[in-house]
Amino acid sequence: MVDFTRKDKYNIEDLLHIMELLRGPGGCPWDAEQTHESIRKDFIEETYEVIEAINKNDKELLKEELGDVLLQVAFHTQIEKEMDSFGFDEVCDGICQKLIERHPHVFGEVSVSSTDEVLTNWDNIKRKSKGQKTQGSSMLKVPKELPALMRAQKIQSKAKKAGFDWDNIDGAFEALYSELDELKAAMKNGSAEEIRDEMGDLLFSCVNVSRFLDVDSEEALTVSNEKFISRYVTVEKLAEERNINMKETPIEELDELWKEAKIILGSN
Repeated sequence: MVDFTRKDKYNIEDLLHIMELLRGPGGCPWDAEQTHESIRKDFIEETYEVIEAINKNDKELLKEELGDVLLQVAFHTQIEKEMDSFGFDEVCDGICQKLIERHPHVFGEVSVSSTDEVLTNWDNIKRKSKGQKTQGSSMLKVPKELPALMRAQKIQSKAKKAGFDWDNIDGAFEALYSELDELKAAMKNGSAEEIRDEMGDLLFSCVNVSRFLDVDSEEALTVSNEKFISRYVTVEKLAEERNINMKETPIEELDELWKEAKIILGSN
């Protein structure tokens, strides 16, 4: 057993100490074996659980899930501390330095009149601090690990800042229709690789239209996923009530159940 005194209330210093104990002699074998690579997916999972708590407007769940994310920060930091690379204080210093630098309208003499100006300043300061002289170099820094729709929207937004964008949504729609035609052509004459590429171009164009409509494409698809699931569950229930074998029923008949489910759920 490690030397540790229980308390009624703990703080960030306690968390860091507990993490050190867990990975130290006499601690937890599993915690001690972990590396950045072995727990990186846990960080992603915990982040999405925070999003779930926000979507549910569940304050208690949000508090718990934020704690789980903070644990991930402490975990990764402890790994680096053991290698004499950096510690939690350096992590805090880094983000504080960044916040002060990128808010010159708060901590400096810069004046702004809108949130758009704030975001423009933020982007300019960010590119300068990272040595990104062009929007192209900025695009290359958008993490490949982001969900593809989210990454596409970020890339397109950076292109817009460089003036590489349609004047209005009409151009975006024309590009969308063009990509759809190219996908159809690839389906007739192209290879599997060409079909994949054209499908990707079509999705990229869909994101472009979404951006012009000021709709977050990732969130829009998330809503559609949930909508599909709720409708499908309703279709299953209707089929079960009417002794309909869904696997043996023509899609046209199932589509009628789908339309009925839409009416029941009161959705478009």
